[in-house]
Amino acid sequence: MLRVATFFLSVVSTLVSAQTPIRVKMFPGAQSLPVLAAASQGLFAKHGLKVEVLFTSNSDELRDGLAAGEFQVGQAAVDNAVAMVELAGKDVVIVTGGDSSMNEFIVQPDIASYAQLKGQTLLVDAPNTAYALQLKKILKMKGLKEGVDYTIHPIGGTALRLRGLKENKAYKGAMLNPPFSIDAKAAGLVSFGRAIDLIGTYQATGTFVMRAWSQANRDTLERYIAGFIEGNRWAVAPENRDAAVKILAERLKVTPDVAAYTWQLLSDPKFGLARDGRFNLDGFKNVLSLRAEIEGSWGGKAPPPDRYIDLSFYQNALGKVGP
Repeated sequence: MLRVATFFLSVVSTLVSAQTPIRVKMFPGAQSLPVLAAASQGLFAKHGLKVEVLFTSNSDELRDGLAAGEFQVGQAAVDNAVAMVELAGKDVVIVTGGDSSMNEFIVQPDIASYAQLKGQTLLVDAPNTAYALQLKKILKMKGLKEGVDYTIHPIGGTALRLRGLKENKAYKGAMLNPPFSIDAKAAGLVSFGRAIDLIGTYQATGTFVMRAWSQANRDTLERYIAGFIEGNRWAVAPENRDAAVKILAERLKVTPDVAAYTWQLLSDPKFGLARDGRFNLDGFKNVLSLRAEIEGSWGGKAPPPDRYIDLSFYQNALGKVGP
């Protein structure tokens, strides 16, 4: 019996030591659940990976860290990858989708119309990527121009934007996603609508990596994506609701009630997580169009999306886990 136990421990030790380490950085929020679930439920480990999940406070930190090799995988709004290519000259590739941002435009309770935002300050993460561009587009559609009609203040990720709105009433609005949008409305702030309803389909969170790393570590990346796909499936499965709510409450430091409502939103296929973390090509075209229109990139005309994406890793990973 002792020999059997010793042999079993030896096998376990070998399997653990054989796991490939990967560090992934992402924002805390509802969109992080698939990765958190894959890490905590052994789904990455099943694919021979030891994944360390790191939270970032802002997108500059995430983009700079990925470029410097501080971690291997970025899991955030894919417009950050576009910005790395176009603004920083880094060869980054997007390999999965994730969600539509689940954002809402949240304002202070004293704001009853877009006209009342004139002369006010709004909060963003980085001023020239992702959800800041969503915000600028929404305001542009209402006849408001940045720097003329309103000012933006870069304060950081969604949690920091919510805290800013709560602590300083002079900050009049921001784009927020769950659970922070839920918390905001419970605190008396007001929603002016969901981003997908205001500006259409949008490819938000996805997986992106340095292209050189992806080419040198194709098998590792595909195993990571396989775990990510299974994490997506686990996260929205009704039988896992209670366990998923517990992960959200513990890791995002929210109440069980807020975590439960967040899970409900995540499991809504029209608003929450994309099935299997699929990439939304039409949504990504909208991402590029917003950058062209709002930031004037590429002379105002969006380029073909192919230069930023390589979905062959995803397709191979999907083959590993099956339909």
